[in-house]
Amino acid sequence: MFSLINYARFLNIDPETALERVNIKFKQRFEYIEANAPKNLKEMTLEEMDVLWNQAKRLEKK
Repeated sequence: MFSLINYARFLNIDPETALERVNIKFKQRFEYIEANAPKNLKEMTLEEMDVLWNQAKRLEKK
């Protein structure tokens, strides 16, 4: 973890800001899965959730 932080600093990336942005993206994608799941998440396979995850990623790019 410390190596990644130092590498980010080397690239002039603020590690705290980068982590915050990643957390926001993750939260948005997971909320998309929850909102669009055809059944209870406990009943879904990882493959089924992955399809929804990829849909959420595609929507971000638009």
